[in-house]
Amino acid sequence: MSIFVRNSLIALLVAGAITGTVIYTINYLNDARIAELSTIENQIYVDTLSLDTQFSLLEAAPCDSVASSTTLTGELADLGERLSYAESQLGTNDSQVVQLKKQYSLLEIRDYLITKELAAACHTKPVIALYFYSNAGDCSDCDKAGYALSYLRTTYPALRVYSFDYNLNLGALKTLIAITKVNGPLPAFIVNGKHSYGFTSLADFQKQFPKGTFASTTATNTKP
Repeated sequence: MSIFVRNSLIALLVAGAITGTVIYTINYLNDARIAELSTIENQIYVDTLSLDTQFSLLEAAPCDSVASSTTLTGELADLGERLSYAESQLGTNDSQVVQLKKQYSLLEIRDYLITKELAAACHTKPVIALYFYSNAGDCSDCDKAGYALSYLRTTYPALRVYSFDYNLNLGALKTLIAITKVNGPLPAFIVNGKHSYGFTSLADFQKQFPKGTFASTTATNTKP
């Protein structure tokens, strides 16, 4: 066998091995992607059923029982983090990600409505923050604002924080935006009914919350 033929065979084998590795990697990543998205979709489905059940229980259950049963805050936060990760890996325009984001946004809106209904019926005063952001490249401070809210939500579990993509094509979200009259530059916040726009620092942002919010709310040891 000539040196030329031998080198050609070696090059062919190396190319085949590289191609096989690439194909295996792509298949592995696709499988991981499908598994992650399926997990998020299943969790959204379960949480939606939980919210439906809570709506049904509102009429009969006493306020102390209902308040203690509204435990989706942590689950929503965890689900949001996983969805954000999927979005960062697959892109904001990925069709599956967009569909899951719509389902998640509906879940947030429904939990927000439950929280307000409980507050009115049981005379409680939860601290509620609505956060509107954009992935369209027109919100330079949205990432910083998102990190700040994630920190506050993790450190102070009693806070009710709901994050929405302002440009998401979802009728219920557009209605929420219209009702709450969010029309300023992004990021936009509504903290217990009070609007604010833009983000500078965590310290300044905390001043927008009702006095005593962070002194009276049980904090964890999570660091920013």
